[in-house]
Amino acid sequence: MELLVNVRKWIEENKAAFLPPVCNKLMHRYQLNVMFVGGPNERKDYHIEEGEELFYQVKGDMCLKIIENGNRRDIVIREGEMFLLPARIPHSPQRYADTVGLVIERERLKTEIDGLRYYVGKSTTVLFEKWFHCEDLGTQLMPIIQEFFNSRQYQMGKPNPDELLKETPFPLNSTSVMEPFSFQSWLNVHRGEIKQKQSLSVFGDTFETEAIAYGPGVSEKSKKSSDIWIWQLVLLEESRRLCGSLRCSGSKTQATFYLAVVPVEFGDKEILGYLAHLNDQSDCMEFEQSNKMITLELSGIKHCAQLKLKKKSSLIFSKIYN
Repeated sequence: MELLVNVRKWIEENKAAFLPPVCNKLMHRYQLNVMFVGGPNERKDYHIEEGEELFYQVKGDMCLKIIENGNRRDIVIREGEMFLLPARIPHSPQRYADTVGLVIERERLKTEIDGLRYYVGKSTTVLFEKWFHCEDLGTQLMPIIQEFFNSRQYQMGKPNPDELLKETPFPLNSTSVMEPFSFQSWLNVHRGEIKQKQSLSVFGDTFETEAIAYGPGVSEKSKKSSDIWIWQLVLLEESRRLCGSLRCSGSKTQATFYLAVVPVEFGDKEILGYLAHLNDQSDCMEFEQSNKMITLELSGIKHCAQLKLKKKSSLIFSKIYN
């Protein structure tokens, strides 16, 4: 995967992958799995894993069915909303036609086990379950699903006690989950605090997932042996100013969103956290970083546009997993 990705263009180029039966496409797979998921895809199985999952709806709404403290619950995640699912909670994503959602999860440790469960009717009585070490969920799920549909449990609607574990490989999480929230609204509410502190944690210190919103400034070096996912956002007023400065150089560029994944081997280098904002008609031909400046060479422009972005009121949302 390229280091710099135009998300809107990437989604359009891969839109066929978001349709049944696949419904998802990995953008990045290493220590972090970054994927986009479409629909329609209504599932009966519930997935259980030992890591957290971040959901963000890019287009349209979705419903995440979960088992919370022994009770069924539907979590509706609307367009533009974000939701962090704690580890070890059974969940079943329900997605609809013409929708696209972002999902991020970390790779499994070699000692970790995933589970796939089916329940009896609308109850929380386990009908069928399989536990396995997950290396590639996309290829490992289908054989288990087929095994269930060929099973006597599916035909009779009754569990076989001899095939159910007396004790799960790990205790299920008894915590109550958060409510989905509008990420843009969160940024608006905390904009002053982010500007004052230069950075602010989105989820606090309760979770394994570390999500930080950065304001103007230069971030410190990261020494964590993990991928860092950077999502660059430009505020509307700054977007207009940025576009205006580029148009002065002869560009007709319009601001848009970009994603970048910084692999582990870049983890010990300084990350400025500023990326180019180009539309689908322009390409980033050159991308250089320095302590004070990013140099961009845009297609159709003879001279590089040098922007001291650290003085701009840009915001960054970065995903870091331990």
